[in-house]
Amino acid sequence: MTIEDLGPRSSYVALAEGTPVFCSDGSELGRVAHVLADISEDVFDGIVVHEAKRQYRFADADQVGDIYEQGVFLKIDSVAASELPRPSENPAVMHDDPALGPGTPLGQKLRRAWDLISGRR
Repeated sequence: MTIEDLGPRSSYVALAEGTPVFCSDGSELGRVAHVLADISEDVFDGIVVHEAKRQYRFADADQVGDIYEQGVFLKIDSVAASELPRPSENPAVMHDDPALGPGTPLGQKLRRAWDLISGRR
């Protein structure tokens, strides 16, 4: 797939569920499951990616590169993408990394992502 195949550039506001997500090395990570954003405040927090392995990963806004109508490119390669955090109900329990704790900005995003995946929101 080439960039031209993905259509014109777009924004997170128009990003649809099921849109393919590619790593910077061109490999496909998965599909957009949810966009975390506060559209009324024009704040983009990131995307929840549904991997082919039936797992979810969270890419923070600063890891998301170019958004097109038919695809998203991350700024990280597939090795780094395999280390992206998984949304969970309680990030502090699932990870020993203090940066992922419930009171941190990333921890709060992971919790919101979990709420979307689990149907709580």
